[in-house]
Amino acid sequence: MAATIEGQDRVLAAAQQIVKSLNTSTNVDTDDMLMILSTFDNRLSKLSNLMTSSSSSTPTSAKSAAAAAAAAGADESFTDPRFEAAEQLILHWNSPQSADPDSTFEYLAAVDEIIQMTEDLNVENDPLMDRAEAALQHAMAHLEDEFRHILIGNTVPFDAGRLHESSFIRRCSISSSAAEIPDFETGTLSEDQEDVSSGRYNHVKGKSLGGVDEFSLDLVYPDAMIDLREIANRMIRSGYEKECCQVYSSVRREVLDECLAILGIEKLSIEEVHRIEWQSLDEKMKKWIYAVKVLVRILLSAEKSLCEQIFVESELIKEVCFMETAKGCVMQLLNFGEAVAIGRRSSEKLFRILDMYDALADVLSDIDLLFSDEAGEMVCSEAKGVLDGLGEAAIGTFVEFENAVQREASKKPTQGGEIHPLTRYVMNYVKLLVDYSDTLNGLLEKLERGMEPDSSRNDNGDNSELENVAPLARRLMLLIKSLEGNLEGKSRMYEDCGMQYIFLMNNVHYIVQKVKDSELQKLLGDQWVRKRRGQIRQHATSYLRASWSKVLSCLKDEGLSGSSSNASKVALKERFKSFNACFEEIYRIQTGWKVPDAQLREELRISISEKVLPAYRSFLGRFGGHLESGRNAGKYIKYTLEDLEGYLLDLFEGSPLVLHHLRRKGT
Repeated sequence: MAATIEGQDRVLAAAQQIVKSLNTSTNVDTDDMLMILSTFDNRLSKLSNLMTSSSSSTPTSAKSAAAAAAAAGADESFTDPRFEAAEQLILHWNSPQSADPDSTFEYLAAVDEIIQMTEDLNVENDPLMDRAEAALQHAMAHLEDEFRHILIGNTVPFDAGRLHESSFIRRCSISSSAAEIPDFETGTLSEDQEDVSSGRYNHVKGKSLGGVDEFSLDLVYPDAMIDLREIANRMIRSGYEKECCQVYSSVRREVLDECLAILGIEKLSIEEVHRIEWQSLDEKMKKWIYAVKVLVRILLSAEKSLCEQIFVESELIKEVCFMETAKGCVMQLLNFGEAVAIGRRSSEKLFRILDMYDALADVLSDIDLLFSDEAGEMVCSEAKGVLDGLGEAAIGTFVEFENAVQREASKKPTQGGEIHPLTRYVMNYVKLLVDYSDTLNGLLEKLERGMEPDSSRNDNGDNSELENVAPLARRLMLLIKSLEGNLEGKSRMYEDCGMQYIFLMNNVHYIVQKVKDSELQKLLGDQWVRKRRGQIRQHATSYLRASWSKVLSCLKDEGLSGSSSNASKVALKERFKSFNACFEEIYRIQTGWKVPDAQLREELRISISEKVLPAYRSFLGRFGGHLESGRNAGKYIKYTLEDLEGYLLDLFEGSPLVLHHLRRKGT
């Protein structure tokens, strides 16, 4: 094709030279020669018209003939042959579906010729300019269609499977167990709810746009990039950059929308988000966290690179195309984040909100880099606004949780003095909060800077442990103190004083174990743990005093008329009967009490043994002989020391047992 055009150019140039010679010659029949030349190419027939016109006016030179022709409106006769060829090629191009590279190159060369003509002419009201612009408009319409066709046909499908297998995505993985956190407000606390995982996404920061991420993504097949770039360059040069941007943005927006759909992101209004049940909302929040990382770090990063590769001729067009392409999907994600931030606050949402906050905070600098121009300021501002909203929602939800712990007023005591569901719930919840220490400390510091000191939270006893600690540690100490105060009130629901102390001992011990078995100990400190251990010992001592004082009083000498030798048998019989009755009552009741922790249970049994067994041994040694020789001795001395020791091992197992009708072994 190129060779054909070049040959035509040479023929036309030669013909023009011949015409020039004919105009100065008197020996050659000019009209006859022009007639002969016109038979070779129909375009040469225009030369005949030119000569006819020029010979009838002022045939002094070709230049004067051209001027006359222009004055007569016959300017087509002087069209550059290259323009003619380019125009014909553009107007008669049949847009082959599988054009070979050579023909595509010829077409683009023709477009370049027309563009150059419009730049060179630059004359208003020039008929040639009208023709050139008409040809250019025709060419741009074709290139616009071709640009769309190539862009759509060469889009690389979004491979979610490959994405899931990449190490980049494993860093953003989300577990599903945060949905197991019950709603505090509805009272759906589970007594069996232990070691709940927050479902936190792995907060290892990925590399930002300033570096090279280990996961790369091609959005368009590389073979098509040259054609897209060549077309874009010509459309921009011709002043059709708006049309080019519109085509590019509309195609790529649809692709990004499909990618978000594959990632599980739906287009939802704020009202629709607020109507979603928690279980379903939790799933959508997890998908959002994942999608934010993928969209910003992978898809938009690749989209930015694609714009830079295609629109190399214009920085402005790069920014405009990227902005128009990416803005919609980013705003879709931000709208969901805003809906969550202004939604109803309930304790089960806190961890997901914190995950959303961390995910958005993690990519905020990348968003700033992606939307760095003036037009992108709106997107950056919206992202910062949503981030602030999520932070406020997180702190507000945390405060709601603190208040819920204070006002939780269930009236049903736990069976056997067991660990209260409130204690399990709060400590599992608090244990999970430690994973977000950095985030919560930052948010709480920001909150405290804008608030007056809350004296209402610091007027209960010694608060020295609250000094010189991080904001989160201080809030957790106060939260646990509120829990302990609530538990004190619940302990009074038990009529048996001994059981009140077993209940408190169990619950404080559970609190301490949760702290010791997690990062909470670093946060709250060793002194805090030691103080609670002291409380456990105090509760155990109070239990011994409340439950066993009466038993031990049966084994004292008071009221037995002096020394062991002259003790009244009647009084001894009553004393042994009282001891037996008290012990059997305690056994019947306290075998039904529950101390879940094996070590604490064993320590408590040892404490009882150290109080009861030596006293019984001594009493039995001093007074047992007075009754053993008499009739029905087994009725009064029912238990050996070994019997008692064995029976004490049955206490606190949560299964009530009875000692009725049992007699001392060997009786």
